[in-house]
Amino acid sequence: MPFDIEMIKAHYESLPARVDKVQKKLKRPLTLTEKILYSHLHPESPLKKYKRGKDYVFFAPDRVAMQDATAQMALLQFMMAGKDKVAVPSTVHCDHLIQADVGAKKDLKGAMSINSEVYDFLEAVSNKYGIGFWKPGAGIIHQIVLENYAFPGGMMIGTDSHTPNGGGLGTIAIGVGGADAVDVMAGMPWELKMPKIIGVKLTGTLNGWTSAKDVILKVAGILTVKGGTGAIVEYFGPGAKKLSCTGKGTICNMGAEIGATTSVFGYDTAMARYLKATGRSSIVTMANKVKKYLTGDPECYKTPEKYFDQVIHINLSKLEPHINGPYSPDRAWPISEFAAAVKEHDFPQKLEVGLIGSCTNSSYEDLDRASSIAKQATKKKLKVQAEFTITPGSEQIRYTVERDGLLKSFEDIGGVVMANACGPCIGQWARHTDDPNRKNSIITSFNRNFSKRNDGNPHTHSFVASPEIVTAMAIAGDLTFNPLKDRLVNKDGKKVKLSPPKGVELPPKGFDVKDAGFVAPVEDGSAIEIKVDKKSKRIQLLKPFEPLTAKKVENMRVLIKAKGKCTTDHISMAGPWLKYRGHLQNISDNCLIGAINFYNEQTNKVLNLENGKKGKYMKVPDSARYYQKKGIGTVVFGEENYGEGSSREHAAMEPRFLGVNAVIVKSFARIHETNLKKQGMLGLTFVNPKDYDKVRQDDLVSITNFSKFAPGENLIIQLTHADGKKEKFEVAHTYNQAQIDWVKAGSALNKIRKDAGIK
Repeated sequence: MPFDIEMIKAHYESLPARVDKVQKKLKRPLTLTEKILYSHLHPESPLKKYKRGKDYVFFAPDRVAMQDATAQMALLQFMMAGKDKVAVPSTVHCDHLIQADVGAKKDLKGAMSINSEVYDFLEAVSNKYGIGFWKPGAGIIHQIVLENYAFPGGMMIGTDSHTPNGGGLGTIAIGVGGADAVDVMAGMPWELKMPKIIGVKLTGTLNGWTSAKDVILKVAGILTVKGGTGAIVEYFGPGAKKLSCTGKGTICNMGAEIGATTSVFGYDTAMARYLKATGRSSIVTMANKVKKYLTGDPECYKTPEKYFDQVIHINLSKLEPHINGPYSPDRAWPISEFAAAVKEHDFPQKLEVGLIGSCTNSSYEDLDRASSIAKQATKKKLKVQAEFTITPGSEQIRYTVERDGLLKSFEDIGGVVMANACGPCIGQWARHTDDPNRKNSIITSFNRNFSKRNDGNPHTHSFVASPEIVTAMAIAGDLTFNPLKDRLVNKDGKKVKLSPPKGVELPPKGFDVKDAGFVAPVEDGSAIEIKVDKKSKRIQLLKPFEPLTAKKVENMRVLIKAKGKCTTDHISMAGPWLKYRGHLQNISDNCLIGAINFYNEQTNKVLNLENGKKGKYMKVPDSARYYQKKGIGTVVFGEENYGEGSSREHAAMEPRFLGVNAVIVKSFARIHETNLKKQGMLGLTFVNPKDYDKVRQDDLVSITNFSKFAPGENLIIQLTHADGKKEKFEVAHTYNQAQIDWVKAGSALNKIRKDAGIK
C-alpha cells in the first residue's frame, strides 16, 4: 500500500470544494500553482487574495523530508521544541555522507563504519519521534520522494534545495532550512511570501539528442541564477504533456539553479503511468476523479500573459542539447556553439571525467538512453577516454537497471558504478588526480557546478549536460566533440559516428527491488532515550542563541566583505566538512572560508583590527572567535544573490554561532535570507547598492535605530572610519512582525520554546 494513503485520500476528497471556494473568492481562473497553494492555506491565514511577492502567508504542508546532512541539525532543533511526535509524515534519507571512491560496495561499507555514530543518532531520533528512516544505500532523497511520497496536488517541504524535484509528479515541493522543517514537524504554521508565478509554455516534441535536461539548461540561460527568485515556475502546454514524469522531475530539480521557490507540472497521463509503475495505482484512481483540479484552468494556459507574472515560450522541436558552465549553472551553451566557446575561453579541452546520475538524472529513462550510447560504443569498438562514473538514484533504480543489463553496458566501456548516494554532486568524491590544484575539465549530469563544488579544486572547470551527452563526451574525451555531427576513431582506426540515443521512460519488465531500504518507526517511541556523548566530534546538542539588542549592534567589526559570487558553498563548504553537520562548534571552523575577501582578493584571510596595534591577518572563523571573546559583534557584507545554492542552514547558523549579528548585501537568495531570519540574525539589503563601496575593513559598524526595528521601516547603518569620519546609509529588510519577534527572542526556535513554556 502506498505511504500516507489516508492523508492523500482525505486531500482528494476535500480538494474540489476547497478549490471551488478559492475560485469564487478570487473571481477568476486559477493556475495550478494557485490551486495547490490556496488549498494548503493554514487556518491562521484566512482565504483572501494575497499579493504575489508582497504578502506573507501561512501554509500547512502535507509532509517533510530531510537528508542526513541537514537532518542532523533539523532534528537537534526539533528535540528542543518539546514535542512528543512529529505532526505530519516525515522522513530521513541517508544519502549525503557516502563518499564516492572506488565503487558502490566498498564505498558504502566504508561509510557505514565512518558515519555509524551519525546514522545511529538519526535512526534513534526517527524512531523516537515517529519519522520514517531510509538507510544508507537506499538512495538519494529526491528520487526516493518521487518514487514513494510525491503526489499530484500535494505540498511538501524538504531540507535540501533540490526538493522541487517532486514537482515532476505535480507536487509543490519547496527546499527549506531545518528550522522551517521544525515548524511543520511541530505542527506550527509554515510561513512563505506568496510567490510570483512564471509560466513556461512548451510546444513541439523533443527529438534526437535533446532531452528534458536541455529544457532547464535553456531556461537557466534565460532567467539566470537569480531570475526565478521569489517565484514558482509552472510548466504547461502540449510539449509538457509529452515529457515523461521523471523528465519533468529533472526540470523541476534544477529550478533551484535559477533561484525559484519551486517548479511544477500539472497532472497528466505520464504521471499516471509513473504512479502505476511505482505501485501507486490507488492514487491514480483518486487523482483521475479530480484531475481538473490538478492542473491549471484552460483560460490560464490559453492567454498566459494575463495570469502569470512572466511567460517564457520554448519550442521543444527546435531545442538543441545544451552544455552549461563552467562555474555557474546558468552559463548556457547550445552544443553547436560549445566547441568554439571552449577554444575562445581557453577551457581545458581534454575531458578528464564524465559523471552521470545524481538526484537530477538517474531515472530508468536517463540510464536507458545513456546505456544506448554505451552499447553503440561497444559495437563500434570504442571505450571511454575519460574516467566515467554512474550513480543510480535509488536501490530500486539500481536493482532494476542491473537486472536489465544497463549497468553492464556502462562497465563494458570502462564505467564504474558508485553507491546510490549524492557523492561527487556535493563534493563527496575521492577524486583520482595527479594534482588536486591542476586546471582541468569535467562534465556531469548533476545540477550545480560552482567553483570547488565537486572536488574542492578551484581550477576544475565543471560543465552540466544530459546523461547521454555526458556519456558521449566521456567516450570522446574531448570537450570540442559534438556527437550530433562529429566522428570518432575506434581501436581499428576507423571513423565511426554515434547515433542519437534511444530509451524507454519505464522498465518494460517493471521495477523490482529486494530491499528498498526503508525502516518504519516504532509505534510508541516515548521510552527511547537519545544519548549524545559530550566528547563526540560529530554530534553536539544545541544551546539557545541569545537575542540581539541595541547595544549588541553598536560598534561592530567587519568580519569579511565578500566579493562577487558568495554561495552557501563559499559560506559553509560541503565535501569533507559534511561529517561535522551535526556539530555546530566544529563545523563553524569552515565559516566563510571560501568567500573572497574584497580587500585582498584572497580566501580565508581577513584583517582582525583588535589583534595588535595594526591588526593581524587571521582565518575567518579564528577572527570571528577573537572578536567574540572580546565581546565585539561582527557584520558580514556581500554582493548580489548572496547565499545562492543549497538550503543548508549551517550557512546561517555558523555565523550566528560565531557572533555575527548582521549580514548586509545587495540581494539575497530566498532560502538563505529565510535561514538568517530563523536563526535570529539580521539579513539586510543596501537601499543604494553603491553603499557597498563605502565599507572599509577598519570600520566600526553600528545600527543606530535598532530599537525602532519594525516592518517596512529601513534601518540606519553608521560607519565610523579609522580616521574618525562617519558615514550613514539606509538598509532595507523584509521582516514582518512575527520575524522581528524571532530576532527579539533570539531565534524562531527560541520563540517556539517560549510559547510552549520551555525555559
